[in-house]
Amino acid sequence: MLNVFVGLYVLLSIGIGLYAAKRVHNSTDYIVAGRRLPLHITTATVFATWFGSETVLGTSSTFIQEGLHGIVADPFGASVCLILVGVFFARHLYRKNLVTIGDFFKQKYGRGVELATSVAIMLSYLGWVSAQMIALGLVFNVLSHGAISQDMGIVMGAAIVISYTIYGGMWSVALTDFMQMIVIVLGMLYVGYVVTDEINGGTMAVIEHAAQANKFNFWPEPTLAGILAFVGAFVTLALGSIPQQDVFQRVMSAKDENTAVHGAVLGGSLYFIFAFVPIFLAYSAFLIDEQMTTSLLAKDSQLVLPTLVLHHTPLLAQVMFFGALLAAIMSTASGTLLAPSTIFTENILRPFLGKVSDTRFLWIIRVVVLIFGCFVTLFAVNSNSSIFEMVENAYKVTLVVAFVPLAAGVYWSKASTQGAVFSMVFGLVVWVFLEAIAPEGLWPPQLAGLLAAIVGMVVGALLPQMIASPEQVIYKHKPK
Repeated sequence: MLNVFVGLYVLLSIGIGLYAAKRVHNSTDYIVAGRRLPLHITTATVFATWFGSETVLGTSSTFIQEGLHGIVADPFGASVCLILVGVFFARHLYRKNLVTIGDFFKQKYGRGVELATSVAIMLSYLGWVSAQMIALGLVFNVLSHGAISQDMGIVMGAAIVISYTIYGGMWSVALTDFMQMIVIVLGMLYVGYVVTDEINGGTMAVIEHAAQANKFNFWPEPTLAGILAFVGAFVTLALGSIPQQDVFQRVMSAKDENTAVHGAVLGGSLYFIFAFVPIFLAYSAFLIDEQMTTSLLAKDSQLVLPTLVLHHTPLLAQVMFFGALLAAIMSTASGTLLAPSTIFTENILRPFLGKVSDTRFLWIIRVVVLIFGCFVTLFAVNSNSSIFEMVENAYKVTLVVAFVPLAAGVYWSKASTQGAVFSMVFGLVVWVFLEAIAPEGLWPPQLAGLLAAIVGMVVGALLPQMIASPEQVIYKHKPK
């Protein structure tokens, strides 16, 4: 019976996604929903940016093992990222009427920087999207009691997400996100009510148990190594995920700049609040069935929460939970599948296509979505990393390559193409070098790479300019 209800929900999601395709008339509709999304849908899409497998399964299982200190990247860094986008970047970027985040680098720094940052952004999604596919495989495996292998579940889940994303683009992402956010909120709250009722002492008993186990220790050890590791984990998502196409795409789809700003801030704030619901649910497993929880921690901690719900809650709670879980994963997966596909087509492939009609270009984007979807599915099937690790690692490359050129380009008048090139080269070289020789050293490689990128931008911008910026080229060729 549970599988029947979950199957019907999946069909409903596909139906809504395909229905949204009716609103797609050109590539702008497909990529940024025609920039017509109202506040409530913008908020829902921003919320869904992060509320996926890493929140429900990855972050909750990491908290069980490491406490608050282990989840500084997500939800703390992730929610701060969305709020920072709303407060410091949304208004400025919205006014430029851009289609992709790569367009900003093209306007500010030229084709070379656009190409380099677009490649870095696109590659960062490989682990991110794959994590969602792995989570879908995990859900189908649990629901079928092992009858569907995780690899087969990954393929099934990928086929579902790819099917409606191909046709509806950002409109499909937006409308399914809105429906799925409602399911997520209601489903998680209801399951929380049911689970709490199973525990003597209710919510306070869970909190007291976690406190006694030192799970609320958030700050790092007062050592240089501990502080640097803490800061490195935080900035990876808080800053590294700002120059990302999925975040940009959801915010830029708003109907006006105020909606873009408010939607990002509201979405980030709601995400931070609701991210603690699955954390609470997963930890409550210790008080409901400690033996089961201990056994699963030794096998795969990501199974704790779905197994708890499957064996210790009534059918309605199971339907609500797995519906909410699938909603969270699919909403994140669709957006993160669309993002790298559009940035590849718009910023990497399009200059080589020559003159092409918008109708043909729209179909090219859809083909790229299919190809990228198949590629990340293959990657997911062959990956051994945890969901949390895949998500956290996804943003290291954009942290060291794209964040500084973006922030400097928005807020520093002296930012130049040469500064951007120096920043990317310095950041990437230092990061790769430390990852190769000392990944567990005193300085987290991505943090050292970020500092090197800042130095590169300053040095490159202040030295005599050997690489012309687009503004300089335009001025040089301006008719007298």
